[in-house]
Order: sequence, then structure tokens, then C-alpha cells
Amino acid sequence: MNSNLRRWLALVVVCFGQLMIVLDSTIVNVALPYMQRDLGFTQAGLTWVVNGYLIAYGSFLLVAGRLGDLVGRRKVFLAGVFLFTVASVGSGFADGADHLLVGRFLQGLGGSLSAGVIIAIIVTEFRQPAERAQAMSVFTLVIAGGGSLGLLAGGFLTQWVSWHWIFFINLPIGIATMALGAWLIDENEGIGLGQGVDIAGAILITSALMLGVYTIVTAADYGWTSVHTLGLGGAALALVAAFVLLESRLANPLVPLRVLAIRTLTGATAARALLFTGLFTNFFVGALYLQHIHGYTAFETGLAFLPTTLMIGVMSAGLAARLMARIGARNMLLAGLTIIISALVILSEVGPQTSYAPAFLIAYVLLGAGGGMSFLPLLTISMSEVPLADAGLGSGFSNVVMQVGGALGLASISSVSTAYAQGSAGFQLAYVLAAICVIASLMVVLAVLRAPAVQVVSREQVRIEEAA
Repeated sequence: MNSNLRRWLALVVVCFGQLMIVLDSTIVNVALPYMQRDLGFTQAGLTWVVNGYLIAYGSFLLVAGRLGDLVGRRKVFLAGVFLFTVASVGSGFADGADHLLVGRFLQGLGGSLSAGVIIAIIVTEFRQPAERAQAMSVFTLVIAGGGSLGLLAGGFLTQWVSWHWIFFINLPIGIATMALGAWLIDENEGIGLGQGVDIAGAILITSALMLGVYTIVTAADYGWTSVHTLGLGGAALALVAAFVLLESRLANPLVPLRVLAIRTLTGATAARALLFTGLFTNFFVGALYLQHIHGYTAFETGLAFLPTTLMIGVMSAGLAARLMARIGARNMLLAGLTIIISALVILSEVGPQTSYAPAFLIAYVLLGAGGGMSFLPLLTISMSEVPLADAGLGSGFSNVVMQVGGALGLASISSVSTAYAQGSAGFQLAYVLAAICVIASLMVVLAVLRAPAVQVVSREQVRIEEAA
């Protein structure tokens, strides 16, 4: 098969893997009442259908990324898809609450293995800036559009078929992804396990992330200043400190600290976490707002978010890549963040009597346009100076910060808005706080990412690297 065709088909394969992961982060939300009725969940236990997935997913991303660098990213990706698919089928057949919670945890673990190496696979497959930008555009469409697609698909399957099918739908996608992935994805030559594996580091960072995410997702129940939250949060920070100390003393660490000193990686990752906090808030708060205040059904809520998905699709169909090539990654990022802030400000002004058009429609179109202009340059800049041998680590680090930061931000915004306002006013306050998060992302870009540090790789360099 032609090498160029193989690379683009491989991109489609890894994007299908990412689509399953993104879909399952939102598709479950609209089915929770039906699961509670059928499986006998308590109200507190029901939250763990979501939290169990988030804890497993966020905790293993960093280890998954580094594991791909060591033993091969295709192996890790396919193992993750296999586990995710099997766990999805098990979740679909769940006949009790405990059964479903175990399945959701295993889904999160499988998702982290796959997601931890996907960006690294794209970066190593597409080394020329123009092609990499196009590939990243497709990937960002899947990430951003999958959330609203999950709401739509979840509403449709739950209302007209059964909630069990929100899990069974992953079976054909997973089988196709594994079969095509084994054929089309080139394996990288891993660094190898010969020099020793940092098992202690893996245990420390995984425990720290698991404890940290658990603290975040339970803070709303116990209170942000409770002994439970402060104690577990402090323990998570202590584990992180122990991990950093250990890594600084090892010859072959799980996470070489030199990678975290890369300004473009850490700066773009921080901006990405703040941006996704604002966008996660829109999907979460917006779905509740449309259903509780405006009386939308689950399926109607999914339809309401379609303008965002469609606009991201328009931007990702090559328009964002061409625009970035013309005006630069940093300039396009600044424009995109500004547009998103404008959209969130519009949403903060809506009320119970506000019709969908024009206010909601304009805001959701702007969110799609701003997202399509922001995701690509953030991904491109974050990985631009990461060595190819450490691409999995850089990818995993970026995804961990985005996932944990987004969860922390969303939990904080929900807690604050609920505490200080009720009804429509509470939702409006949440949108204001989301806008502030995106403004903070804009400030990080202005302060840290002073120049678009996107590497230019010549065709001759690519041929030399591929020959090596």
C-alpha cells in the first residue's frame, strides 16, 4: 500500500478509537435516570457511573503515554481498544449496579491506554508541518464534536431503543478499529525495557492521580474545605512530590523531567486545561439548563448542540489548517479564544424566556468557530518541541493535565454556582465562571507562548529519519 495513503487511513483508525472514548464521556449522562431505575442505584451511587470512568481514565494516561514510548505505541493503542470494547460489552449486559461500575472503571482504563498514545502516533506519522496540521484538524474535530454527538446518540438510543445499547454500539467500532489498526498503524521502535522499568514511579504517579481525581469528583459532596477533601488532596500532592523527587534521582525514570521543562508543552497544556474547563462547563451546564429550565428532551438537547459540532467540522475540513499557515498558530489561537469568550458571555445573559434562536444559536455557532480555531494550534504548539522518542510522554502529560484540570474546573464551577445562586441565575453564574477560565487561558497564551514555536521539518529530514 502507498505509504501516504496508509498514514491517512491510520489517522482514521486512531480517530475512531478516540471517538469511542469521547462518546462515552457524554453518552452516559442522558441515560443515568434509566440506569438508576433498572439497576437500583442510590442517588449517591449513580454518580459513580461517571466518576468511576473519570478516575480510571485520568489516573493512567501518563503511564500509558510512557508505556507507548517504551514498548511500542501500536501495541498500547490496540490493547486499550480491546479492553475498552470488552468492558463496553460487559457494561451493556450489566444486571446490577456493581457490575456496571466495574465495567465503567475498566472502560476508563482501556480509554486511557488508547488516548495516552494517539497524539504521539499522529505526531510521528505526520512530520511535515502542513500535513501534521491537517491531521490534527481531523483529530480535534473528533474530540470536540464527539461530546455533542454523544449527547445526541445517547438521547436517541435511550429514548427509542434501550440504555444498554449506548455500550453495545462500541462493539462494531472496536472490532473494526483493532483489525484495521493492526494492519495500518506503523509500530515505533520503543526505547525498550532493558534498562529497567520505573515501577515505583508508575505506582506513585498513578496513585497520586487516582487519589487526586477521586478528591475532585467527591468534593461537591463533602465540601471543598472539609477534612475529607483537604486531607485527600494533601495526600495526593504529597505523592506527586515524592514522585518528582524519585524521578530526579533515577537514570531511567518513567517521566524524564527534562520534558516537563519544555515551555511550549507546559504553557500550551495549561492553556488547554483552562479552555476545556470552559467548554466542559458549557456541555455539562448547558445540557442541564436546556432540560431543566427550557424543558428539552434528551434528544432535543443533543440537537441543540449540533451547530457547535457542525461549525467545528467546517473549521476542521482544512480551513483551520490553511488559516494557521497564513496567520500563524499563536494569532489564530488568540482569535479563537476571544470568540469563545464572546459566546460564553452571550450564554451568561440568557434567561428562562430566551428562545433558542437567535441567542443560543449564535452562541453555539461561535463556540464551534472558536473551538475550531483554538484546538489545532494548541495541539500543534504543545507537541512542537517534544522529541519524537518522548512523544508518548508529552501526549500523556497534555491529556492528564487537560482531563484533571477540566474535572477540577468543572467541579469548582458547579460547586460555586450552586452555592451562590439557584435556578436560572445559578446557570448564568456558571457561564460567567467558564468565561473567566477561558480568559485565564488567553492570559497564559499571551504570557508564555510569545512565539509560535512550530518546528519546520524538511522533506530531506523526514527521509533521513525514516531511513534511520
